[in-house]
Amino acid sequence: MKGFAVILGLLLLVVFAHDANAQCSICTKTAQQLGHKPAQGMNSGIIYLMIAPLAIIGVVAFRWWKSGGLNSNGSE
Repeated sequence: MKGFAVILGLLLLVVFAHDANAQCSICTKTAQQLGHKPAQGMNSGIIYLMIAPLAIIGVVAFRWWKSGGLNSNGSE
């Protein structure tokens, strides 16, 4: 059941990621010059490119956690 909750949470993050504003100051200035529709596409592209590194970090963290990265007393 816990695995289902994790998968559901990740799915919800992906579904609602399009509402996020993920532009740096340079990208924001460029997007303002392009117009509304291209700016939305640019923002979606930035979020899409951000998913892979975050997924890799999440997998590494999950595997480290499942392998017992910390002892039971909280120290390494």
